[in-house]
Amino acid sequence: MKSLNQLMLGSKAAVIVVDVQNDYCHPEGALPQAGCNVSGVVAMMPKLYKLLHTARELNVPIIFIQTLHEKATDSDAWTTRSSGRSANVCRRGSWGAEFYELSPQEDDIIVNKHRYSAFVNTRLDSVLKTLKIETLIMTGVSTNVCVESTARDGFMLDYHIVLAADACASYSQTAHEMTLENIEGYFGKVTDVAQLLDIWMDKTPEEPLRPMSAAQPAIG
Repeated sequence: MKSLNQLMLGSKAAVIVVDVQNDYCHPEGALPQAGCNVSGVVAMMPKLYKLLHTARELNVPIIFIQTLHEKATDSDAWTTRSSGRSANVCRRGSWGAEFYELSPQEDDIIVNKHRYSAFVNTRLDSVLKTLKIETLIMTGVSTNVCVESTARDGFMLDYHIVLAADACASYSQTAHEMTLENIEGYFGKVTDVAQLLDIWMDKTPEEPLRPMSAAQPAIG
């Protein structure tokens, strides 16, 4: 099995930012207003900012996943999930569907999705193959639903999975930790932002590998 260093530097990696949107993260968003605890989101945001800042400095691709729902994708099975509580989340054109405290930059990529997994009926796989991405650095919300669903499908499509535990959030610590255990056991590696940045900045002593900026051109 490849080491974390090899996955981050020997392969081409991209940061996947899942569903950091108002309805999931803002205190006035649909899910927080329905009683979901967003304290984990508050805690993760500084780590996510730092990860994205460094990724941009090193020309690591950043792909924002944005959930959008509309009548055309509202199947009966989908709209009645969770006893119907999620039927009005992230409606196309709504404030709730907008990104929360993050603004994708010109070179960032946005992929819209309509289900938990960002690989289901989207262009994500085509984008990753075009960029020759091999490793997905998973971040976002919620850890145990959309992040895990995307990570699982990514693994099944033969991408290496690295979950940045402190750049993900769930609505309960128990649910968050269950996904960490599951990913580590079956689907990839779990680490934190500090370790990822150390590897990128070539500070890990046992494997003096070059930073990604030396191996990868800017995405235009």
